[in-house]
Amino acid sequence: MSDPTNPFTSTYVPPRVWSPATPSGGAFASINRPVAGKTHELELPEGKHPLQLYSLGTPNGQKVTIMLEELLAAGHAGAEYDAWLIRINEGAQFGSGFVEINPNSKIPALVDRSGPDPVRVFESGAILVYLAEKFGAFLPKNIPARTETFNWLMWQMGSAPFVGGGFGHFYAYAPEKLEYPINRYAMETKRQLDVLDRLLAGRRFVAGDEYTIADMAIWPWYGGLVLGELYDAGEFLAVHQYQQVRRWADEVGARPAVIRGRKVNRVRGKPEEQVLERHDASDLD
Repeated sequence: MSDPTNPFTSTYVPPRVWSPATPSGGAFASINRPVAGKTHELELPEGKHPLQLYSLGTPNGQKVTIMLEELLAAGHAGAEYDAWLIRINEGAQFGSGFVEINPNSKIPALVDRSGPDPVRVFESGAILVYLAEKFGAFLPKNIPARTETFNWLMWQMGSAPFVGGGFGHFYAYAPEKLEYPINRYAMETKRQLDVLDRLLAGRRFVAGDEYTIADMAIWPWYGGLVLGELYDAGEFLAVHQYQQVRRWADEVGARPAVIRGRKVNRVRGKPEEQVLERHDASDLD
């Protein structure tokens, strides 16, 4: 029996076998389901460039558009791309064309048509590595520095779900505010910020003195947090405490390619920061 004076008690008792018998509520309830696969037939559009990106300007989506814009800024003309908007709140990621590229139905997803056969790439970290190796950029060649870059790229891929699916969900998107999960994930989010703050006290960028795909992966999440751009939670998380992360976030965020890349497929924020689709460099000017 629950105690109304104790915020950690609940009347909910898990059944022997779980079933989605009732609506889950929350911001994404209409598209959540316990099975994979397509829900409808929908072919994806194709543009003129070899690289076709299907995405949304979330932190995970921004990683890839930042990388592509950095490649173009560095003179890699082959990195020209078409970026198509995938509205995940409407379930577009469950269309047949998208599922063929990513059976897991998560953005971003990339198709490289520059070779004899199309290459599909999904998971944001995998796309960053693929592009870095394809163009020989933003990934060190010597083994120690390369390994350190991978260390922090994998750290981000494993840690960010606690920030987004954990803290962000319960703090911003859940149908009701629950103290226990918010406390649990706020604590983990702050621990991760402290990991970064201690790291960046001794180096300019995440993997060392060189700007790499590790920075591009981490900045949209943790840079966004300390800049107060995620979940409206800057004050709640006391992000002013993480001065080294803020120093790094400001430097990375001022890069022209980062400014451009974070606009692509963006559907929130100031109108001048939203470029729903990108098919030419002039779309961002």
